[in-house]
Amino acid sequence: MTDTTLPLITVAIPTYNRANGYLRKAIECALGQTYQNVEVVISDNCSSDNTEEIVKGYADPRIRYFRQSTNIGANNNFNFCLSKAEGSYFLLLHDDDSIDADFIDVCMRAADYNLDVGIIRTGTHVIDAEGKVIRSCPNMAVGFTTDDLFRGWFANKTTFYLCSTLFNTKRLREIGGFNSKHNLFQDVMAELQLAAKFGRIDIADIKAGFRNHPGEITYSVRVGQWCEDSLLLLDLMCNLASKENIDLIRKEGMRFFSQLNYRRASAVKAPMKRLIAYFIVFQSFSYRHPPSARHFLSPVYKILYGTPIYDGLRSMKRKMRGCKGGQ
Repeated sequence: MTDTTLPLITVAIPTYNRANGYLRKAIECALGQTYQNVEVVISDNCSSDNTEEIVKGYADPRIRYFRQSTNIGANNNFNFCLSKAEGSYFLLLHDDDSIDADFIDVCMRAADYNLDVGIIRTGTHVIDAEGKVIRSCPNMAVGFTTDDLFRGWFANKTTFYLCSTLFNTKRLREIGGFNSKHNLFQDVMAELQLAAKFGRIDIADIKAGFRNHPGEITYSVRVGQWCEDSLLLLDLMCNLASKENIDLIRKEGMRFFSQLNYRRASAVKAPMKRLIAYFIVFQSFSYRHPPSARHFLSPVYKILYGTPIYDGLRSMKRKMRGCKGGQ
């Protein structure tokens, strides 16, 4: 296809007070795509910094800039971006995430420019504040059924990130955009619905970067909200699954989501609040799947990480494993 006949793709960047952070990087990722027919929708959620100046400094006709008069909340800003999208497919790129220059091109070629697919997905790098890769998550769900996609997530064979997903704009609007009770798993709920109802294309290669910021959960109530959204997401998965696999998916999902939320609980700073958070998870998942010892010890690991004591303990652990292997 020629550049003039390529389907229009929307890259939407919701932003708030990131003018001096990663915003420029996100904009340049969008403008630097090898795929030529791209529009960039930027919705400024009433930033108090010089976001508008930064955006208008690009003077690129592909950019459409909107500034909210008041802060409408993150998820409302996501859906505002969707309402302004004119492209056949929609990428919601957080203002601190990144995509490779050929991300859209690879996705559209894999879809053979078909405009009826629910979602198109690649693999994802998880990166730190400096852009260093923390871990790589290739998308190993190529050829998976919908049921296998769910179980593949539980088995760490695939991941769900906004930055590595092209959404069918029309279909995403039809399901109401991004929504969940606490707007914590709203992106995954949208992805799974579109994949199950309208099909998906999976690309194994890693073409996007999700930035993992340092920071910790400080309130156990937030853990409770994550648990509730997790269980609602699991209900959705069971509703979308084949009847013969519902029980299996629920069983595996309960274990997966409980462990996911124990990891969140382990990040609560105050020891008493952390214990409360553990109990909230334990209670939320029907008093099953108790937290392992590593969850209780994770605050200690964080304190010791990078010290000679930590390195010594790691060395001892490797030696012990080696002795066991030789028995």
